[in-house]
Amino acid sequence: MRRTTPRQLGSACQVCASVPVRSSTTRPFLIPSTLVAPRISSSRAVNPSPLGTRLAHTSSAAPKVKKGTQDASLAPANPRVPGAKQLAAAVETNLEKFLSLKGLPGQHVTNAMLDVILRDATALHGLVRRETQQTMNAVSRLAKMGAERTGAKIPINSQLTEAVETVARASFTVVTHPNVEMTSEVLERYVQIQAQIGRPESLPYILELYASKPKPVVKNGELHFIKQRPNAAAKAIEIPVAEMALDTAIEAKHLDSALGIIQSAYCVPAFRRQKLIKHTTAPAMALAALPFGIFGTASAYASFWQNTMDITTATGIGVAGISGYFFVTGSMGLIAKLSNKDHMKRVTWTPGTPLRYRWLREEERAALDKVACAWGFKEEWRYGEEAGAEWEGLKEYMGYRQMLLDRVEFMQGMN
Repeated sequence: MRRTTPRQLGSACQVCASVPVRSSTTRPFLIPSTLVAPRISSSRAVNPSPLGTRLAHTSSAAPKVKKGTQDASLAPANPRVPGAKQLAAAVETNLEKFLSLKGLPGQHVTNAMLDVILRDATALHGLVRRETQQTMNAVSRLAKMGAERTGAKIPINSQLTEAVETVARASFTVVTHPNVEMTSEVLERYVQIQAQIGRPESLPYILELYASKPKPVVKNGELHFIKQRPNAAAKAIEIPVAEMALDTAIEAKHLDSALGIIQSAYCVPAFRRQKLIKHTTAPAMALAALPFGIFGTASAYASFWQNTMDITTATGIGVAGISGYFFVTGSMGLIAKLSNKDHMKRVTWTPGTPLRYRWLREEERAALDKVACAWGFKEEWRYGEEAGAEWEGLKEYMGYRQMLLDRVEFMQGMN
């Protein structure tokens, strides 16, 4: 292997300056006989983010910054923001082609359309993040702290704002179209899109629409809409999807959306029925088979392991003893499990709340606990010092839900 001579080595800036930069324009959405989602002309494809996490990919048009470099080393903001206008135009073109389809769009067509919007939203998220970071570097530290505290958005370029509005409007139009069937895949993709662009305002409505939107079907050449049962267990929203929607609202500092998401995802009968089916089916079957097991064990004991009593008396004593052991120890363990408070941070149950309600609504309490930790102080020794209309409204809302925020005897230094 030849070694490079010192004359062949140049500065890093000269090397990077000779590297061509590709544009991040998106190809228009095509609907052939077999749909294939378009690709972004970047060096690597953009994959949808996993549930519960926000994607932080940057578009290929934005230069990559090495880990450990300062934010101030970013290039100055371009007033035209290349790529945002092209992304918005591509989304509008794809939406027009999707709405021009006749009849019911297939499930693969709807998923492909949402995948295209998701890729555009991912690329747009990189542009917005870069523009916001450059703006944050330019403003004062006091203004930056105020924006982080109140959730106020830093003003960015108008083209980026219009592109974000276009993506949000297009995804909402696709999901709410009467001929589009609302499935779990469609809901998941929609939540991912809103998580990319940071717009949680429509999520509570879409979560409610998931359970109540009529299903379109074609019978004898005519279009019919079948009414759905919103309280059915199959209409419950999956926990990862609800958590991702809630994280989007928390990151955007939108309290109304956060409470609406909790109300639509965790406080509906469908979610409780699904939880009952998932978590109580196996224990109920085991509990139903327990008397037969107890009787069999007591009969074997009376027949083979004792010779001081008759079989009937020994069997009755064995049944009473084994049943007492199982039911007494089992009930004590169940009470200890349901009344555990070690995982609670700031939101606890009101004294007197039945244990069955605590178990059924644990996800709701955990979500409200996450909201309280996000809106309150981060330091534990400052818990309880929060003030303001939003905080008082949050405490009152939790009171209506049989919960207490910052219960005094559970706070640090108060026990």
